[in-house]
Order: sequence, then structure tokens, then C-alpha cells
Amino acid sequence: MPTPIDIGPRGLTAEAVVAVARHGAPVRLTAEARAALAAGRKRVEALAADTAPAYGVSTGFGALATRHIAPESRARLQTSLIRSHAAGTGEEVEREVVRALMVLRLRTLASGATGVRPGTAEALAGLLNAGITPEVHEYGSLGCSGDLAPLAHVALALTGEGRVRDAEGAVRPAAEALAAAGLEPVRLAAKEGLALINGTDGMLGMLLLALADLAELLRVADITAAMSVEALLGTDRVFAAELQALRPHPGQAAAAANMRALLADSAIVASHRGPDCTRVQDAYSLRCAPQVTGAARDTLDHARAVAERELAAVIDNPVVLEDGRVESNGNFHGAPVGYALDFLAIAVADVAAIAERRTDRMLDVARSHGLPAFLADDPGVDSGHMIAQYTQAGIVAELKRLAAPASVDSIPSSAMQEDHVSLGWSAARKLRRALAGLRSVLAVELITAARALDLRAPLSPAPATAAVRDAVRARVPGPGPDRHLAPEIAAAADLIAEGAVTAAARTVTPLR
Repeated sequence: MPTPIDIGPRGLTAEAVVAVARHGAPVRLTAEARAALAAGRKRVEALAADTAPAYGVSTGFGALATRHIAPESRARLQTSLIRSHAAGTGEEVEREVVRALMVLRLRTLASGATGVRPGTAEALAGLLNAGITPEVHEYGSLGCSGDLAPLAHVALALTGEGRVRDAEGAVRPAAEALAAAGLEPVRLAAKEGLALINGTDGMLGMLLLALADLAELLRVADITAAMSVEALLGTDRVFAAELQALRPHPGQAAAAANMRALLADSAIVASHRGPDCTRVQDAYSLRCAPQVTGAARDTLDHARAVAERELAAVIDNPVVLEDGRVESNGNFHGAPVGYALDFLAIAVADVAAIAERRTDRMLDVARSHGLPAFLADDPGVDSGHMIAQYTQAGIVAELKRLAAPASVDSIPSSAMQEDHVSLGWSAARKLRRALAGLRSVLAVELITAARALDLRAPLSPAPATAAVRDAVRARVPGPGPDRHLAPEIAAAADLIAEGAVTAAARTVTPLR
């Protein structure tokens, strides 16, 4: 059982969110959180008793905010809000994404600034701990006023309506799943419906998961680039620390350091260091690998800083302030997160593009410096990795389309009350697809470079790249006549997803 994650009033770490979302860690509200919840609720109840209208407590929502709601209708107001806003459509969103947005919403509730009752927050924690995952759909969020539809589907399940997946993954009516887990449906009180859905939790959750995934993929990109440099008889001199220091981007320095370490003691690289080598410099896809993956790292660091600020934020409208005021605000707008998500999609597309170019060089007899055409066993009879590169090229073309930013778009809604939206949820969805594409592109480079290194025998690769090649060989056979290639690409992608590629390299050298 993973270590429980404490949810207090002062924020949450990225690692904690990933632990809950991806690894099923349980959650528990701290005593400080319960005290903050109780204090915030007292302020909302005082406001509900006041004759002055308060947005979301005694008024409608969005363009209907001018209508005053009578006290006897306010519970129905909250329930109606959730039912009407649970309007998503399209494919079901991944379990880890739903759990991420749930724990992030719980974090904001625990601040006490949303005014929900302690019991409502406890009910959301109970849903997470029971492994119940509400059905959330691909479309429905414009990333402004929060991820409304996705969060509304979660809130609907909390009230015992809609559909969920239980801990075993079976689809069940929410009421049935709650009863089986010993949980009571929540009857929403004033302000609670709005507090459950008015946040950037979906897009932030996907950003946090993407940060973890991309950090690993960039290390893999350094590994596959180093293997390709060896396979193409490239030089490691361009990665020297003194050359990298002339352009002091930290990501570039880290990538170059990884490549130096990965190529250390390579007999293949040493074989063409002497005066007999007439090549002056390598192609950009080899020579500039640290500049590209380094720029991606620096973009990742920027996105991580944005995510950390958002993790410290309280997103709701209106919010309950410590002095008792309840104020409307615009903090739910997803622009900061949306921009970061779009920036990462650009970096992902470029890292994939340069990896595809290295793969193509290994397959072309005019540029591969002695490797057989397409690395085929019997070129002409066998096609080798020819079509694997086609697959890469098709993915890279798609990644370029996915790099077009969502956050520059806006579709006004709610009768022009919400007249400029972030589309941050859309940016997050396309980034997830982009990351999956990058993993496949790197998988093709990985098996192609491993095959090319084998074909350089009797020269041996560096100890670190040899360790990676050997990890690949545990699941993908070495050179030989044509085989069914799709399962081998999938196996390499699984190695990357499991962290086995970087783990193999780290048995020889540390990686940044």
C-alpha cells in the first residue's frame, strides 16, 4: 500500500499528485484542513443568511448571475448546476487524469477558501480512497471558469448520480458503487456545487503528469542520440564542457553532459579519432542534439515553475477570504497553465523531429558510413527498418499539427459573459497525445540504433550504450532477416515507459 498523502490547507507537491493519480496512493485530510474547512463554511453560511445577493450563494451563475435565488431553492440550485454542467462528450478520459483532477480539487477545498462543508471534502477523499473513478469525457471544458464539465462529472458521482468505474475498472451506476464502498451520497448545500467545479484542476493534473513523463523521455532522447552518434561514426568532441559553456543554457549543459557520459570509453568513437578520418563535422541532427533536448529541458523547467505556482494557488469563484469577505475574481482563467502546456507540445515535436532525422541517416547508405541499406539483412530481399522510419515520419507530422497552440484560440460562451477562454484543457489533451507519439518515435530510434551498433561489430559501443543495447536485446532480437516489426516497436516503447532504458544506462553512469 502506498504511503498516504496528507491534504492540508497549504498546497501539495507535484510528486504527491502523481502518487495519487498514477499509483493509487490514499489521501487523508489533516486537522488543519478540517479547521480551515469549518471556518470557511461559517462565513458562507453567514453570507447565505444575509439579504444582500452573493454570487453563487444566493444568485445564479454566469450570465444568469443577476437572478436572486430564494433560500428554499438554493440546495436545488447547486444540484441543478452539477447536473447541467455534467455535459461532457467524446472518449472517456484516462483514470490517472481523473484522479489527478480529483485530488487537486480536494487540495483547493482543504484550503477553506471555497466554503464547502468538511463532510463534502471528506466525501471526495472517500471517493479517491475507494478507487472510484467518475466517467469524465474528452470534450466539455473551455479552460475558463475552470474545467467545468470534467469536474461536474466528478461532483455528479459524489451526489450518487452518473456513472463511475469501480476499483476493478468496471462501469457501474455511481449510487451502486458508492453503496458497495460504504459511502453516502452528498446532498449539496449553498455554494458547494460551484466550489466543486470552478478550478483548473484537470489541465493542471495533466500538466503535472506530463512533466513527469517528459523528464524521463528527454533522458531517453539523450540516450538514443548518443547511440545514433556511435552508430553513425560521429564524434563526441562537440559535446565537450568547454564548448557548451560558451552558450550557458542549463538544459543544454545537462544534455551534453549526459551524452559525454554515455559515449565515454566507446571503441566505436575511438576508432575514427585519428588522422585518417576526413570528416570535418557531423550533421546537425547529431551535432546539435544537446541544443534541442537542452532547449526542451529549459522549457520543461519553465512549465514546472508554472505548475508549482498553480499548486500553491486556491482556484474558485467566489473565494472566502480570511477576513470574512467573499469576493469574485478571475483566478480560474487557465491562461498560465495553457501557455505552458502549449510550449511543451512545441518542444515535444522538435525532439521527435530530430530523432527521426537521426534514424533516417542510419538507414541511408549515402549517409550511414558503411551500414547496410535500411539495416536490412539482405537488402532488396529484406526491407529492414525502412517502414519503421515511415512510422516515425507519420508521427512527427502529427506532432507538428499538435504543436499548434490551443491557447491562442478562444470561443466565447455563456451569452458573452465568459467572452475570453483559455482552452487549457484542450492544450493538455493534445500534449498527452504528443507525449505518446514522442515515446513511439524514440522507440524506433532505440531499436534502429541498437541494430546499427550490433552491425558495427567487432567494434564495441560505450559501456553505457552497450548496457542499453543489452536491455533492448532482452525483448527485441538482434539483426537478422525481416520479422514482424510492430511488436518490436511496441516492446521498445514499453521499455521506455517502464524506465528500463534509463535504468540500464544508470547501471554504468548517472544521468541528469
